[in-house]
Amino acid sequence: MSTDKILELAFYTLPALITGGVAYYLFDSYFKDQQHTRRWLAQKENQKQALPLRLQAYERMALFLERINPAKLLIRVAPMNDDKVAYQNLLIHHIEQEFEHNLTQQIYISDECWTMIMTAKNTIIQNIRKTTADTSVTDADKLREKILSNLLQDEVATNVALAFMKSEVSEVLG
Repeated sequence: MSTDKILELAFYTLPALITGGVAYYLFDSYFKDQQHTRRWLAQKENQKQALPLRLQAYERMALFLERINPAKLLIRVAPMNDDKVAYQNLLIHHIEQEFEHNLTQQIYISDECWTMIMTAKNTIIQNIRKTTADTSVTDADKLREKILSNLLQDEVATNVALAFMKSEVSEVLG
């Protein structure tokens, strides 16, 4: 083959290769952009569907915190007899039952919020046990009075957790 034929072949081939490379680059960029857009739309749709579930979980956990708030718990759960230990066990049983009913909500809320809820629950149970162990508390009615008087002195753990939860929900919505 002569050098003229090789040069002529190169002049025809080179523009075709350049055009092919540019076309490949443009199509590749276009398809990556389309894939990114599809992913973004799918994520946006998932968030739209997940938001009501997350808000419902926050609502249920707020209700849980309100129900285990000692002031409301003591009104709702009356002692069956004068035994303070039996009343303590009844209160703790109600708290644990409420907690187990809402256990699955941890999937939808943040780890920090779940930790705050767990801390509030455990603090309330600990305070009930500590108050029951007090020797000045002789019966279930005295236990109720002492727990309520302790509420006036200290900030209730459920209120702290509820405030944290409210701030987190405002971040989720905002």
